[in-house]
Amino acid sequence: MELKDKTILVTGSTDGVGRVVAERLGAAGAHVLVHGRDEGRGRATVAAIEAKGGKAEFLVADLASLAEVRRLAEAVRTRTDRLDVLINNAGVGTGGQGAKRQVSADGYELRFAVNYLAGFLLISELLPLLNASAPARIVNVASAGQQAIDFDDVMLTQGYSGVRAYCQSKLAQILFTIDLAEQLDGTGITVNALHPASYMDTTMVRQAGVTPWSSVETGADAILNLATSPALEGRSGRYFDGQRESRADAQAYDEKARRRLRALSLELTGQSSATSREQHS
Repeated sequence: MELKDKTILVTGSTDGVGRVVAERLGAAGAHVLVHGRDEGRGRATVAAIEAKGGKAEFLVADLASLAEVRRLAEAVRTRTDRLDVLINNAGVGTGGQGAKRQVSADGYELRFAVNYLAGFLLISELLPLLNASAPARIVNVASAGQQAIDFDDVMLTQGYSGVRAYCQSKLAQILFTIDLAEQLDGTGITVNALHPASYMDTTMVRQAGVTPWSSVETGADAILNLATSPALEGRSGRYFDGQRESRADAQAYDEKARRRLRALSLELTGQSSATSREQHS
């Protein structure tokens, strides 16, 4: 994909692998919409991109609030009439050993809310822009850490652990990726998910008490491969481990599980099935 003058939103791009991705996209000529929660880090990221001749704007939002996800989408719509690539990279890690259960502003389990539900809603809100820019791409940054969704206790009110919550939220991203790819077939919008690299040198990994053993540059290479590689033009609904296509947890390929997750997600984000069908058409 030729990146000059393309508009690309990268969530969670003021730190770690997201910042590396944003800076590389800016250097390649894209107009980068940088997202994060911290104004200072956001301004610093934009300044770094502009210092190398790139174009960038910072959009602040806390993805633990669905209202702020909607405000982020509105901010994107006010700044551009097109969106060529959406990279859902923002996330919350496991929290480390002994992590306590937390909830989002809307009362949902925090990792499910931030890692999965925020991206689900953001994509729904921005589909018209992506449609207007087709061919366009969506990249969901998931993980090799995956655990089947317990539909009887999605919010993990029983037997909570940060690792379980994280792995469930990341598998939810992959189920959604495959489901959305089917819905978007023929629109010119592709959507793929990936595990960028294992235990990258990021704040998330260090907070989990793990010694990093992969670089953020390796992870950025994998994310940019899905976002820009000509070899992936028209390919959709895939899961990658790094730059290699792979297989996710078996639940990702269970159509009934994907339908259940879609219905639950529409309910939790206050959307109707009819609205979703209109946005995907």
